[in-house]
Amino acid sequence: MTLKWVLHWQPNAGSTVNSQILSEVSQCVESINGVKEGRWRATLTFYKPHTREQSMAVDFPRDFLGISLPEQPNKYYFIIRGQRIVLEADSSIQTLMEKLQSYKTRVALHFDGFQYQLGDFQLRVGKVVPTHSENLRGIVMEVEYVPISSVEKARQIMEEFLDIWQEAVSKRSLPGHFMHMEPNFAEYGLTDHYTSQHTAVQYATVMAQLIATVQAVQSVRN
Repeated sequence: MTLKWVLHWQPNAGSTVNSQILSEVSQCVESINGVKEGRWRATLTFYKPHTREQSMAVDFPRDFLGISLPEQPNKYYFIIRGQRIVLEADSSIQTLMEKLQSYKTRVALHFDGFQYQLGDFQLRVGKVVPTHSENLRGIVMEVEYVPISSVEKARQIMEEFLDIWQEAVSKRSLPGHFMHMEPNFAEYGLTDHYTSQHTAVQYATVMAQLIATVQAVQSVRN
């Protein structure tokens, strides 16, 4: 039994994400008695269709993501946001995709940070960086509540915990805040009983928000 909310750091208008904010957020977890347990890593990949004919590319999904989650090392998850599809596959599917070459990696993003224990909660806070780069693209936080696996039953306690967390973060006067945007899981054919597919869908939603934030900052600069 377990349930997660995946949040992303939303910078204030005119500000950007930086490693100092990540450091302050990590200190914030420890200030509310979070006990550091070790590293946490996950990888999300954006795929693009590999076709000889450019005109054929329109027949393939554009918003096609894959994600590996540390709690399910033998599984791999695909999300097509446009059609609201989520699939769980064996992790060997990645090798098969490389051999078939119907899709190629457009960009891979790594989530890298630490895991903390806080009573019945586990928090994971990490940076989002592209492969072969230290260029910080965002900050993501997982809030996991272990005793419950019902999305609806856990909602109140998750909201209450988030209120406590946001209050702790606000004391540090950081230029932004964590946002939780819950997808409509039913659109993906997912039930109230929480699974790793729910986590995968949340990451796809978070990435769409992070990309929109980066693009908004770039358009302001231009």
